[in-house]
Amino acid sequence: MATTFKTLLPSDVVDSRTKLHENIPVTGTIVSGTYNNENIKTFSHGMFTSVYDYPYLSSSANHIFDVSAGYSNNSALSGGAYQGNAVQTTQKINIYNQMAQVLVGHDASGNIRDFDEDGNLVGGTKLEEVYFVNFSRLLTKDEIKKGTFSLDLYVGSSAPDFDGDGSARGRFIRIADLGAASSYYVNSPAGEYGVLYSNLETATTAQTQSVGLIYYQAGVAVLSASVFNDRFGNPGAHTQAVELLDGGSLDLGITGSAALLTSASLDNIAKVVNHRIHNISFNNTTELNSSIYFCRANANEFNYSSNPTYLSSSQIQVKQNADDDPVAYITTVGLYGANNELLAVAKLSEPIKKTPANELTVRVRLDY
Repeated sequence: MATTFKTLLPSDVVDSRTKLHENIPVTGTIVSGTYNNENIKTFSHGMFTSVYDYPYLSSSANHIFDVSAGYSNNSALSGGAYQGNAVQTTQKINIYNQMAQVLVGHDASGNIRDFDEDGNLVGGTKLEEVYFVNFSRLLTKDEIKKGTFSLDLYVGSSAPDFDGDGSARGRFIRIADLGAASSYYVNSPAGEYGVLYSNLETATTAQTQSVGLIYYQAGVAVLSASVFNDRFGNPGAHTQAVELLDGGSLDLGITGSAALLTSASLDNIAKVVNHRIHNISFNNTTELNSSIYFCRANANEFNYSSNPTYLSSSQIQVKQNADDDPVAYITTVGLYGANNELLAVAKLSEPIKKTPANELTVRVRLDY
């Protein structure tokens, strides 16, 4: 226990923040059911599907993301002709509203806002029918790094090769938060978010347009259901047959998103989305906050040891002659609170000699 204390001044303490990034690749083989669907877990509530990196019953399996879908009360899918063969209408609307109130918030009248295509909460084109990909914190850490997210999604006219027979899965689009490193939005209650754009190379032109949103701190990608519409498919043919959980299939034609979102269950919708994912990639962010304490030992300070064996009969044991300077070795730095209670201890890698002829500054860093 220390017997001599030195007060740290404000100039002796510096706070810093460091961001560490890690690349996270998720291949389509993980999410498409390659492992006999053992790494894709469905639940009795049927509200979403979870994807794991290994069979989910394995003790080494890690949850990586959830997939679900929904549409707004303002969507044409919530009523009219689309409701003839609709299933889980209430659940799909509830999921949309739940995600929207967390990620978009409420307007001045207390109504839940719809997702907006370009981040313009007042006016603008709304995303009223969407798919949700909710990444686990294990992957995103503190947030997804802006400008690094990309998703390759099959949307072509060929059916995905679910059965492993080598059949083509058609063309895919790359969905990315282009330009988000310098251009993003902060008007969400869940933090910062950017716009997702698709980039499809065709025989004649390159198409780039808004297809969703990515919420960086929340780790949620919101994809417009229009990604399965004909404007993204192979020009000419738009008969996209997708396999469902029950062994049946669903044709995604010009109104593909409407057919899928209304007549398919949420589990089937998740399977369609999972099986059309080619690759996902982004950099996560770990924010490391630090307090750095500069513990300064001036020439006339800390030249004596608190070790009881340092003295014998009031004589310093490390002296050879009576007129020698006192010598001490610094091995430990203790940080104390206002009431002299020990809060943190830092150990030096080796003892440092301290005499009245030298001064030392020990840099102590606390990370949290």
